[in-house]
Amino acid sequence: MNIILKLLFISLLFSLSLLAKEIKPAFILKSRGLVNDFVLDDFHLYTANNEGSVEIFDIRTQKKVDEILLPSHINVRGDDIPAKVLSVDRLGGKTLIVSTDIDGYRDVWLHDGKKLKSLINKDDKITVKEARFINAEEFMYGTLGYDVTRHSTGDSSYRVYSDHIEESAFSDLAMSEDKKSMVTASESGRVTLIEVKTGKILNSFESLNVDNIYKLDYKNGTIITAGQDRRVGVYPKVGKPYYLKSNFLVYSVGLSPSAKIGVYSANEHNDLQIFDVKSGEKMDILKGHDSVPSTIKFFNEDGFFSAGFGYHIYYWHLGHDEPKEYASPSLTK
Repeated sequence: MNIILKLLFISLLFSLSLLAKEIKPAFILKSRGLVNDFVLDDFHLYTANNEGSVEIFDIRTQKKVDEILLPSHINVRGDDIPAKVLSVDRLGGKTLIVSTDIDGYRDVWLHDGKKLKSLINKDDKITVKEARFINAEEFMYGTLGYDVTRHSTGDSSYRVYSDHIEESAFSDLAMSEDKKSMVTASESGRVTLIEVKTGKILNSFESLNVDNIYKLDYKNGTIITAGQDRRVGVYPKVGKPYYLKSNFLVYSVGLSPSAKIGVYSANEHNDLQIFDVKSGEKMDILKGHDSVPSTIKFFNEDGFFSAGFGYHIYYWHLGHDEPKEYASPSLTK
């Protein structure tokens, strides 16, 4: 009887594998520099690169329409060095930018559509890794040393609070849709839920990762993580946390707006794996990346963008209303 059950189980797994499809990119955008981060806002993709700019692409026409240029730096030999843009965020027509400065410190900029304003510079001696808007007046940032700070976009010296979360190095942060909470992660593998208003730690989850977390995502109360330990940690809004085991380092993850669908970087071939968050079942696999996927962000339930340690940004269409290889973002989200 046990043998029969095992054969039925193997047959079921084989049938599911046959249903999984290989999806190719619907279209590909090209940056003039290596892509470090991007954000979607009103059918425009704001792309942070290592050539000192944030490029703006119209995803309906699939063309570059504008660019925010940052000041370059002069090194000790007198060479002109472009700033490396590490993170970018958008809210209310404004762009929040983190870039490298000399001596290992970081700059944080606010661009209002016309002018570039410095919020943090090398004189502040802060190693900001990532910054995200809370509202038009404030933003959160995380430093390499894992301090999280609520900072003003108006008065560049005003901080509401700054808390040191743990001794491990900071990895990533993600805000909730309503900006009332955020999750952060570190090289320890621990995930922390924080109240944005006060900085109070709401939960420090029992870690599903036993090594460095590279990236995380937080949608509809669900958290997923990408780990150096080849694990995808899943902390569902309802149900027991679990992890998926990959056969390669997991550099990035993403969640659909409903948190029903997850995606992660899957193997040494730079493929992306789709999975059902509730069941953990692996679904379609996406092929076509020419570099290790490091950033994944959904456009809607049917599609998402991804980029890696390279020059390209990929759009993947997951719906069934038109052929995947020709599909483009719907004009209604």
